[in-house]
Amino acid sequence: MSAVGLVALGAFASAGLWGGLWAGGVSEAADEASPVSFWVNPESGAARQAAEWRRTGRTADALLMERISTRPQAEWLTGSGPRAVVEARTTAAAREGRTAVLVAYYVPHRDCGSYSGGGVRSAAGYREWVDEFAAGLGDRGAYVIVEPDAVAHAIDGCGPVVPEERYALLAYAVDRFKRQANTRVYLDAGNPAWHPDTSRLIAPLKQSGLARADGFALNVSNFQTDADSSAYGDKLSAALGGTHFVIDSSRNGNGPRTGTDSWCNPPGRALGVAPTTVTGAPLIDAYLWVKRPGESDGTCRGGPAAGQWWPSYALELARNARG
Repeated sequence: MSAVGLVALGAFASAGLWGGLWAGGVSEAADEASPVSFWVNPESGAARQAAEWRRTGRTADALLMERISTRPQAEWLTGSGPRAVVEARTTAAAREGRTAVLVAYYVPHRDCGSYSGGGVRSAAGYREWVDEFAAGLGDRGAYVIVEPDAVAHAIDGCGPVVPEERYALLAYAVDRFKRQANTRVYLDAGNPAWHPDTSRLIAPLKQSGLARADGFALNVSNFQTDADSSAYGDKLSAALGGTHFVIDSSRNGNGPRTGTDSWCNPPGRALGVAPTTVTGAPLIDAYLWVKRPGESDGTCRGGPAAGQWWPSYALELARNARG
């Protein structure tokens, strides 16, 4: 392992996350490439919560919340006018010599009208939105996750979604983002529990421009283990000519929960491996915290609306984390 890799692993160990990192599969065969340093938003919900609890004397809980607030997390772009936010986040990251992680999440008929339903109204509107998002990137470094669940929902036959139109829009987004220097693009491909038969994803991912992306993303906003996601990703990659991928490890420290709506605010979950590009696996480009730990999956199990901050859930994730 390089000296850089040893320093990176040492930082995780000192933060008390060595157990979770080891469980994620990092070994002495870690990636030799210089690791990417991802940007941490100092004004995240977790950061504000930790500060509030310190002010009110909840010191122990504040320390737990800092297991979330000190880790890089993705910024989700979910509404109109994305340019200003994209530009602000990538500029703040660049000032610190870091890389922002962003999620493009505004495709028409998003989430099939479920808890995170929404999106722009038309195909033309989506292309305009993507153009604006891309303009905000400039030449600053960014990892962009393209439309969580969009391909998997289209395969399912989601209500008003016309698969061919959706795949064309996703391909447009991939191509447009890749025109920006220093932007890495990962097209979402669901998770191992959604479409266990990876063959169902091959043609849709190809139609959605995967060949022009840097790879695909797995387990976004879900709880599948790194081991299961890695095995699934390897199988999918083999059918796609060796495509690389990233894994959302934000809340998978205890793996998934079985039963009804196991994807929606399940209890007893835990933070997973801290974000890193030192993965020890040649096909895994990074473990990322794409879903921000502590933000609700939707109004299930007493949670607030999807994407809203839920401090008690965040605290449970942090308390259950290894290390």
